[in-house]
Amino acid sequence: MIPDDARRSLVEQLGDRVAFDVPLSGHTSLRIGGPADAMATPADRPELASVLATCHAHNVPVRVLGSGFNVLVSDAGLRGMVLRLKKLRRVEQIADDRLRIEAGASHATITRYCVEHGLAGLEFGVGIPGTLGGWLAMNAGIGSREMRDVVERVELLDRSGRDCPALSRSDLDFRYRELAGLPRGCVLVAADLGVRTSTPTAVQTEIEGLLARRQATQPTHVPSCGSVFRNPPGDYAGRLIESVGLKGEREGAAEVSKLHANFIVNSGGATAGDVLRLIERIRETVASETGTRLETEVQLIGDLTEGAR
Repeated sequence: MIPDDARRSLVEQLGDRVAFDVPLSGHTSLRIGGPADAMATPADRPELASVLATCHAHNVPVRVLGSGFNVLVSDAGLRGMVLRLKKLRRVEQIADDRLRIEAGASHATITRYCVEHGLAGLEFGVGIPGTLGGWLAMNAGIGSREMRDVVERVELLDRSGRDCPALSRSDLDFRYRELAGLPRGCVLVAADLGVRTSTPTAVQTEIEGLLARRQATQPTHVPSCGSVFRNPPGDYAGRLIESVGLKGEREGAAEVSKLHANFIVNSGGATAGDVLRLIERIRETVASETGTRLETEVQLIGDLTEGAR
């Protein structure tokens, strides 16, 4: 719960950019999730710092949601403050070979900027929905190229809203679908990414090819959270799931995609409990029949114990 004095302070700072008891089903790509105690959408970096300071002073836990991809949020919702950074979306070229991008910039915003300015090197991100902050946190990538290959430095605020020293690529512990070792409670606010000069036509052509492949192989037109499981070494989670005959299997309204077996889609009215039961069923079946224990890539957020029963 949000203490009354914290509520008053947040409303004074943000006005209608803060709301309380907000259903998260409208803010996640799976269209699943119970209410958050509070949700704030700061207008800029100073306002974000102020919100963090208020939450820290009142012991209110904070979580950044981004665009709501790659998460499964509990049907019971989330306690504390959920931050949306979608207004922190500036993209600017600060050198011939470098962009500075705020964490709330969407993949569409970044892609559009690169096409307009003829800048190559970030095309791989067009197949990955979400925001820059989410890409960084998940070390997002496709094939042999991922965020660790393009990040030059990142900027953060600590849990009380103060600037942290910027971290260079050598300071960052990028792992498979994870950025580990950041200071506890910090918030990623911007990053410098490496690019190279190209032409708008060449960048657009590369992007269109990647989009066409994504649309042909992934369920992009129905609610999903993206890839559910990490690919095990030397193999693919989707191949393993398909090999044991689970494409199209359901728990409630949660369904293993018939197009790509490493996607779970919400066919209409699915709950977090439905998805979690399907995840466990997939994991147990694949382990029993192939000997491989799949690990989740999707982040499980909130109290999911009820769905696990």
